[in-house]
Amino acid sequence: MKLTFNYMKLEFEVFSALCHMKLFRINEKSADENDFGSRSDKDVENAGDYCCGNMTFERNPSNKEILNKYNITEEEYQEICGKLEKELSFGDCGRCA
Repeated sequence: MKLTFNYMKLEFEVFSALCHMKLFRINEKSADENDFGSRSDKDVENAGDYCCGNMTFERNPSNKEILNKYNITEEEYQEICGKLEKELSFGDCGRCA
């Protein structure tokens, strides 16, 4: 999937395992999802072996360093975080089992 917002070029694809990025580039630069937030299982107690109970991506507040690193605006940063939250927050999963 390739999306363009204003001047930002976003290339974004999730692996079939759902919780890992296959492709993540912003303005022709390889991007790191950890620059935008973190992903973790919020319900480990109810997850089976090698499964997730409630995988959730939580965004970080933006900062000038990340905006400059990818040459994006605050609005573009928030748009990227929204896409990461949508694609990397999927609840329970047993694909790794």
